[in-house]
Formats: sequence, C-alpha cells, structure tokens
Amino acid sequence: MSHYNNASELDKLTLGKTTKYISNYEPSLLQAVPRSLNRDELNLTSETLPFKGEDVWYGYELSWLNEKGKPVVAVAEFKFPCTSPNLVESKSFKLYLNSFNQSKFANIDVVQSIMIKDLSNVCGELAKVKLFKVSDCPPLMINHLNAVCIDDLDIEINEYKLQPELLTSGENEKIINESVVSHLLKSNCLITNQPDWASIYIEYSGNKISHEALLKYIVSFRQHNEFHEQCVERIFCDIQKYCSPEKLSVYARYTRRGGLDINPFRTTEKTNTPSARTLRQ
Repeated sequence: MSHYNNASELDKLTLGKTTKYISNYEPSLLQAVPRSLNRDELNLTSETLPFKGEDVWYGYELSWLNEKGKPVVAVAEFKFPCTSPNLVESKSFKLYLNSFNQSKFANIDVVQSIMIKDLSNVCGELAKVKLFKVSDCPPLMINHLNAVCIDDLDIEINEYKLQPELLTSGENEKIINESVVSHLLKSNCLITNQPDWASIYIEYSGNKISHEALLKYIVSFRQHNEFHEQCVERIFCDIQKYCSPEKLSVYARYTRRGGLDINPFRTTEKTNTPSARTLRQ
C-alpha cells in the first residue's frame, strides 16, 4: 500500500465513514484530495509533469426540481484538467450531486453553471460540465477504440503485488505504432478497499512492448490500493521508465460506482480524450 494512505488530508474525507444524505443543494459537501499525495511518490511536480490530459467523469444519477416542483433528470459529463492541484473525492461528489434532488432551479443551464463554479473551486482549476437529456447523450454511445486486446494471452501468474519491473520492450527494433487494450485492470480503493474495475487502453510509438509482460504488469494491480487517477498516472510513468516510448497515451475506463464513473486520460500528445465505452460502463 502506498505511503500516503495515512496522510492527514485523507483523514478528513467522508469516504469510508457513515454519512447523512442531504437532498438540498449544498456545495460544501465537495471534498478535494491533493494530487501531490501520489505524485510525490512518483517524483512528479506541477512544473515537471510528463503528460497532458484530464479526468472525465460521467454522472448517471442526477436530478433536481424545476420551479414548479417537477423533477428533472439528466446525465452529466465532468472534465477536470490533470494540471489541477486537486482531484475530487468520489463519495463527496456523489453526496454533492444528491443534494440537488429536492432543490429548485430555473433551467438546466443554471444547474450547469452552478456545477462549473463549485467543481472549479474544489479542484483548483476550471472544470468543464455538460448536462444531457437521458435520451440523448452522444458521449455515452458504445464505441470501441481500434486496439489489440491482450487478455487472451496464455500466461501464468503467481504474484498479485504491484511489479513495474515486469515491463520490458525490445532492443534495437524497428519503431512501431501500436494500440492495445486490457479489460483485466482491477485495483482497490485507497481507503475502503472496495474493488475498482477498468478497461485500460495504451497507445504508444517506440520499441515494441512485450504484450505478455504488459499483461502481467496490469494484473499486478489486482491487490494495489490507489485512486483511479493515481493508478493511471502510475501506469503512464512506469511504462515511460521501463519501456521508453517516444509517444505514449494511457486511458482507463472504469465501471461506475454510486452513479459515477471516472475515466483518466494521460498523454504526451496534444490530443482529445478518446471516445470509448464498453458494455461495462
């Protein structure tokens, strides 16, 4: 388990504790977690980040009342830049969204503006929010990325502790461009130890990375405790360290919990977050 598990910043979180569910708008429910907690361990600072990217969340359980008291429902897309000083703690985010349930708002644009303000305040940088009708949310159309799935490789695994040294790439080989995916990424919540499930997409340019080694490395997260965003940054940094690709993108699509899913994207390139969704999301 990572050394920051006992950080004082984590002691203040509602995550893992019994909480009341408030159904009237309350922005103070939101809680921040400094990104530096795991970046210090990875020797990353805000001035030396080796990646660009963002965390894309989708909220499936969002509702409020219109001015006549009639419920409105929506699906939300939230985007947080990876350069923001804080990530948003997921349970506090759920409690915050629940607080809209019995509150009245003039229209969907008002709700969207309020969320942009509140989420920007907690993450420390401008957050993006888009609200969609539940019958029309284009970002959540099932769309598979063009990537080679490595899950059917016949490998033997006897160790489920994080092992970045498993990663290997060929020497003096022709530079290739490759996209691979594994649906076997499973880690555990840093505080509650609840399982987190994800599909992990890796696109790179460089010496060919051993698929067998990469799959063993991905599986080695199986008993590892870290938040979603932290796992993706660790994967990115480990691949850079052990495989030295010229270009690299890492994108995880996590399954939802409490009506929220978190999808971190980290890349060396100037590109938009991929549009991908499997049946599990």
